[in-house]
Amino acid sequence: MNVAELRREKDDYFRRAHDSPLTPEERRGFTGLRYFPEDAHLRFIVTLDRTAAGGVEEVEMSNGSTTEMRRVGVVRFNVDGERGELVAFEQGDELFIPFRDGTSGAETYGAGRYVEAEPLGGDEYELDFNRAYNPYCAYNDSWRCPLPPRENWLSVPIRAGELLFH
Repeated sequence: MNVAELRREKDDYFRRAHDSPLTPEERRGFTGLRYFPEDAHLRFIVTLDRTAAGGVEEVEMSNGSTTEMRRVGVVRFNVDGERGELVAFEQGDELFIPFRDGTSGAETYGAGRYVEAEPLGGDEYELDFNRAYNPYCAYNDSWRCPLPPRENWLSVPIRAGELLFH
């Protein structure tokens, strides 16, 4: 599914679903989420470096609790001449990557965003930041969401994916 279709489906889900993270009042006036324009330069083919795997880790949650997640390695890429490296966690066939970047707190949700890397075969994945999204706790404090580990705080801005909601 392409990025535009994903965004339309997410807007429809947020507007109509009974388990949407939006309150009923927010859903009534909801006109859609905001996004950076799609940018092909922020779509990468990356190789999972499994030598950086660390087994199961305690990851801090938005409510102060922790959860266990399996660290499977790191992925590396270059944005605007800066090298980025992010820890990846197991999520079925995909890699779950919570991250913060130079837009966090200004243009995007301050606690960070998420992106999944899609498997291409072997240890190669497509990492498309145009698919980056806010955790549900960005919309509703009653949700419990994993926070990006300090290692996943990038200084470079990733101007792709979902923008601040409010």
